[in-house]
Amino acid sequence: MMSSSLKSIKSIPVVLLLILIFSCQTKNSIDEEKSGQWIQLFNGQDLDDWTIKIAKHELNENFANTFRVEDGMMKVRYDGYEAFDQQYGHIYFKQPFSYYLLNVEYRFVGEQAPEGEGWALRNSGAMLHCQDPKTILKDQDFPISIEGQFLGGDGTNERTTSNLCTPGTHVVLDGELFTPHCLNSTSQTYHGEQWVTAQFLVLGDSIVYHILEGDTVIKYSKPTIGGGNVNPSDPAVKIDGTPLKSGFIALQSESHPIDFRKVELFDLESYKGNKEKLKKVLARLGTKD
Repeated sequence: MMSSSLKSIKSIPVVLLLILIFSCQTKNSIDEEKSGQWIQLFNGQDLDDWTIKIAKHELNENFANTFRVEDGMMKVRYDGYEAFDQQYGHIYFKQPFSYYLLNVEYRFVGEQAPEGEGWALRNSGAMLHCQDPKTILKDQDFPISIEGQFLGGDGTNERTTSNLCTPGTHVVLDGELFTPHCLNSTSQTYHGEQWVTAQFLVLGDSIVYHILEGDTVIKYSKPTIGGGNVNPSDPAVKIDGTPLKSGFIALQSESHPIDFRKVELFDLESYKGNKEKLKKVLARLGTKD
């Protein structure tokens, strides 16, 4: 979605971040938690575990084969579109999560679809704590969610990525309610078709970190339903003030082709309420290659 705000947040290496959240652990204590495994949300073969919802179309209508698997990658393409026509699309993993570390590897490629919005050039995102795709209206543009926005450079100008956007939501930033739609991160710019690794540490409705290439580029807390930038929406679903404790994970189609070669998640739900075990597994995940 479109960025409109800028706020400086000091970048913190992910390992240091985990140390700041929790104390360091010994090797023996880390070994005790090695039973956890990364879940490959995208299996590199098909989209059987995913639900598709594209604006102006019914649930699971993959209009013009927008979402496809080729060469072991999930691809978003527009070769079947005469015009983009604000047909914003999202593809949702089959189950919701609450506490997790999400890891996404992406790259922008090719040219934007005809009649794509100017702000949507080299623009996509990972939608976190999404509403159930079954509750999204046929013409609804974006899901109620918090977005880790992906932006690619235009070859000349600075353009941060792993930004925050808030379709139908609010968050708390530096102790204050943040109501603008988007906030730029502190990341560098990624021009061309290079691969970028984005991670999101999401701990229910307590705190969220955007981590890009090992550095924390945004942090915020207490996501709730509220505000605009979701049109239309079901008032029975969009109940402002409701804490976002969990939700679905989705990837965007916003008119520019993008590839995803890895979408994986480490589920931290079993560590909720057990601070000692949570800090052990986070210390280990901080050293992930």
